[in-house]
Amino acid sequence: MDHAFMTAIAQGLAAEGIRVVRFEFPYMVKRREDGKKRPPDRQPKLLVDFQRHIEHFSQDGPLVIGGKSMGGRMASLMVTEVAESAPDVRNCQDKVCGVACLGFPFHPPGKPENFRGDHLKTITVPTLILQGERDTFGTRSEVEGWSYADTVTLSFLPDGDHSFKPRKASGFSEAGNLAQAVDVLARFIRQCVSD
Repeated sequence: MDHAFMTAIAQGLAAEGIRVVRFEFPYMVKRREDGKKRPPDRQPKLLVDFQRHIEHFSQDGPLVIGGKSMGGRMASLMVTEVAESAPDVRNCQDKVCGVACLGFPFHPPGKPENFRGDHLKTITVPTLILQGERDTFGTRSEVEGWSYADTVTLSFLPDGDHSFKPRKASGFSEAGNLAQAVDVLARFIRQCVSD
């Protein structure tokens, strides 16, 4: 949660007048407490935790939910039938007006055959995927080759990696890519909440 990437995005959105709430999944809280590296919890547990935050913060109206990497994937699952297949989780589509995924993990690095985005073919909530062009979890050429629901918008950060950082020789900068990401994200959020 304190990663420079997350801080830059959150502060950039706050500067645009957008309220940002960040949270850590339980396994990350434990990692922070004891310093032991551990794998993520299983998907059902992650979805239960995400649902708890949605329920708490949606009292004032629909939310745009999202996250970085796995967090974005979990956010996108929360508004699909996949959420309903997990014990103690329900589809939160009625509380969500948009989903924003930053560096979506379409597949494990080097394994594009292990596609993790089938639910994006049927997602009905407006969804923005911000992706670095060189992201090892899904490069631009890979990502553009797959099909998605009409509600999904893809936006690419030039020469960006999984955290949108470009190579020095590219002529692009990390600060520039993060600013572009904040701009695209802020416009998406405003569109979602105004519809």
